Amino acid sequence: MVRGLADIGAESVLLAGAGRAILLQIADPAVGHGVAEHSNFAERPLDRLRATMTYVYAVVYGSEEQLAAVRRAVNRAHAPVRREADAASAGYNAFDEQSQLWVVATLYDTAVTVYEKIHGTLDDDAADRIYRDYAQIGTALQLPAELWPADRAAFAQYWDARVQRLAPDAAARRVARDLLEPAGGPILWRLSMPLARFLTAGLLPEHLRAGFGLPWGHRHMRRFERTMRVLAAVYPRLPQKIRHWPKNHYLGQLVMADEIAPKATPRRGRP
Repeated sequence: MVRGLADIGAESVLLAGAGRAILLQIADPAVGHGVAEHSNFAERPLDRLRATMTYVYAVVYGSEEQLAAVRRAVNRAHAPVRREADAASAGYNAFDEQSQLWVVATLYDTAVTVYEKIHGTLDDDAADRIYRDYAQIGTALQLPAELWPADRAAFAQYWDARVQRLAPDAAARRVARDLLEPAGGPILWRLSMPLARFLTAGLLPEHLRAGFGLPWGHRHMRRFERTMRVLAAVYPRLPQKIRHWPKNHYLGQLVMADEIAPKATPRRGRP
């Protein structure tokens, strides 16, 4: 039974939407220009995914010490990501509340989109609890709680309006190429990219798929639908140890850190 984010957040199948979430994020220039100028997907393609997932897992499942350590790491990484508006840029700031809201919104919408394709539509009570829980992903940093839309209906209005305004620019397209067509990185990562590009394209809204130059047609759609049906049939039958491996791996790395391991304590009130 799904009672909240903690019941779905560890599912590794949600990582199938990682490319979608990142491309949605960088399609907003306030996020995309910061990523373009301060991240290096070409040489370190896994860094953003690792940092994001470690943070999310720490918020949902970690101890107070783990969350504090990850929060410090995220804030250190965000500190230099700022630029005043000028002729070449509209400016950006990683601590900007609206940018943080958008990033969390992409994580929430992508997770629910992928989960429901594999496990079926969530009932209203579970969907409401998951939605409320997701606010913590932002409020654990600098997002004021009142900025998170009040309920799923309010979120849908916010989401639809934001997505319709998105138009990937040259900087966003360059980051997307570095991410989805890597020239370097671990061999297994590069071998996974054809599937990652395909899933990313299939999960994106149509105008963003076109905006990022991702090929798509009826043949792609039929193949995508078949892929989702196969995943829906196979993935839920996998052992939990396999399904939850990324969460256990990333939190395990945190536990091994000297500043955390000696005194890790459970947090109260986790979802």
